[in-house]
Amino acid sequence: MPIGSLVCGGIFDLDGKEVELHSLTDRANDPELWNDPELARRVMRDKARAEKVIEAWRDLHSRLEDAEVALELAAEEDEPELATEARDAAHNIDLELAALELRTLLGGPDDESSAILELNAGAGGTDAQDWTEMLLRMYMRWAEKQEFRVSLLDRVDGEEAGIKSATLNIEGDYAFGYLRSEGGVHRLVRISPFDANARRQTAFAAVAVYPDVDSEVEVDIQEKDLRIDTYRASGAGGQHVNTTDSAVRITHLPTGLVVQCQNERSQHKNKSSAMKVLKARLYDFYSEQAQAEAEAKAGPKHKIEWGSQIRSYVLAPYRLVKDLRTQHETGNVDAVLDGALLPFMEAWLSQQAEQTEAQEEA
Repeated sequence: MPIGSLVCGGIFDLDGKEVELHSLTDRANDPELWNDPELARRVMRDKARAEKVIEAWRDLHSRLEDAEVALELAAEEDEPELATEARDAAHNIDLELAALELRTLLGGPDDESSAILELNAGAGGTDAQDWTEMLLRMYMRWAEKQEFRVSLLDRVDGEEAGIKSATLNIEGDYAFGYLRSEGGVHRLVRISPFDANARRQTAFAAVAVYPDVDSEVEVDIQEKDLRIDTYRASGAGGQHVNTTDSAVRITHLPTGLVVQCQNERSQHKNKSSAMKVLKARLYDFYSEQAQAEAEAKAGPKHKIEWGSQIRSYVLAPYRLVKDLRTQHETGNVDAVLDGALLPFMEAWLSQQAEQTEAQEEA
């Protein structure tokens, strides 16, 4: 099969996307749309996303055709350097194609949203806090590779090293769709740098991911249901620590959910960020509640419990990262800790798509 034909095959419904874009364009051109500013914003956002995806696939198709022509010319003219360049170009295109294929698996109701990611140290003492900081860097590096915007909303440092907890806002199309594969407990096995006897230590950290619905949906939050406390931010020292009570903790009394933010020097900004996180967590809480009620009516189903261990990162006595849900693994631990997470995300998303298809056929 000619390599140029791959783009327009079954992995991407270009015709369907163009029909969708045409419909969105018609809606965007309707003057009455702007009577509802929030609806107009969503339509324009969806239109821009559709245009971006279609443009990416068309560009990929064009470059694949160029590479195919270059390979044919190199074979006819016996030009090994041209053949090498064409193969390198085809390899780079293949990597981009894999990323676009992955995006076709993101069809959940909130997958297009930005994400709020929370990290909390678990069992393992100082090692767990250090491990949590390693995970924080890993997700920040992953987000940077995707050209997402990353904001640190909250960070609580450990007493000796690492962090007790942190909250990130990761802004970009489909950030939540990618990151929802990461929710759960992550385990690290290594020789502890904090053990004078250099013994092997196991540490745990929990990752929670929520869609950033700050301006997407309405979540009813009553002032009377909130307890807002202010306190002095803590940190490793120096300029990181505020000298005023600018940190904010918000407790949602009906649900018991607690969020906090202390990364900004302004109490107003910290409160705004904390409310953003609370809204995302409440949306997730009520969505989980509705899903549980629906499943109860339909009868019990087997599901992985929230907070169960999902992935192991082993640095000693051997080096391996293995996802316990999909069995996907790699020995290139350094690359994973530097943000190379897409293969793990793709394996999980593919598994979810297969399970959904099997349930629909049953």
